[in-house]
Amino acid sequence: MERGGVNWLDPLEMRAWRSLLTAHAHLLARLDAELQASSSTSVADYAVLVHLSEADGGHMRMSELAEILNLSPSGLTRRLDGLVLGGYVERTKCPTDRRGAYAALTELGRKRLEEVAPSHLEQVRRNFIDRLDRLQLEALVDSLSVLIDAPFPEPVSEVVAGHAP
Repeated sequence: MERGGVNWLDPLEMRAWRSLLTAHAHLLARLDAELQASSSTSVADYAVLVHLSEADGGHMRMSELAEILNLSPSGLTRRLDGLVLGGYVERTKCPTDRRGAYAALTELGRKRLEEVAPSHLEQVRRNFIDRLDRLQLEALVDSLSVLIDAPFPEPVSEVVAGHAP
């Protein structure tokens, strides 16, 4: 709906957009609160442990981890601080690039993930998976895959730096 040179969202588009934002915010807040209550672990910390556990050798470059988690380098540093202090993750220097660093899952971190995972999965199932039938899940995956798989015209770094058209 074009008005004043702006292509405004129509009512269906606005409902879809706001529904996505609201569902995401409510679901993450609920999962975070439940995971904190059941295991004193945040969903954000859990995500770090999961990604590191799935990486080759249990470690990955900090820059790659930051990109996957959609964090700035300083945001990742702050996220890792508590995990390093707890002994779940360690930072190591890259042997081939003095400027590069790795985040590595420790044995204690792997054990923590194994302890927390069953509770988190039950919470995901109860708060998300079990609320939708199989057709709804398939439709959701199909819809979100379009957004995930379609490349954006420019990298986020260009948009943030103000270089996007």
